[in-house]
Amino acid sequence: MSKGSIACIAFKEKKVLIAHRNPTGQMGGRWEFPGGKVENDETDEQAIVREMQEEFGITVTPGAKIAEAQFKHNGSIHALHAYVITVPHDGVAQKYTLTEHTEYRWAEMAEIPLLHFVDSDLLLYPQIVKYLATSLSDGAAL
Repeated sequence: MSKGSIACIAFKEKKVLIAHRNPTGQMGGRWEFPGGKVENDETDEQAIVREMQEEFGITVTPGAKIAEAQFKHNGSIHALHAYVITVPHDGVAQKYTLTEHTEYRWAEMAEIPLLHFVDSDLLLYPQIVKYLATSLSDGAAL
């Protein structure tokens, strides 16, 4: 099994950051949680910081792992771990610099299953919804 991939979950007022992939590649043109592959010499946390710097031009702070799933890609099983991240700003007044996506936005969790979303990220969706519901009931600030 490969080292795996990470999904970066940023929350703002009960919404989650999603991005629309460039139209090329197997999952091109689909929505996703930002993230990517973990390189051989990296921890998940290092991959989160690198991926968000490369793809959005921002330095984020990785938090807790909140979901995980396994998916098959090109005949291999891959692990996917989702982490809460803290972004330096919401990308509204000051735009993120996109390299792998055509757009991004803050979406309601209920919208995710209605969008043309990357299959592997949909495997994480129920766990993320549960985490968000638990965090809000605990009074955690998002």
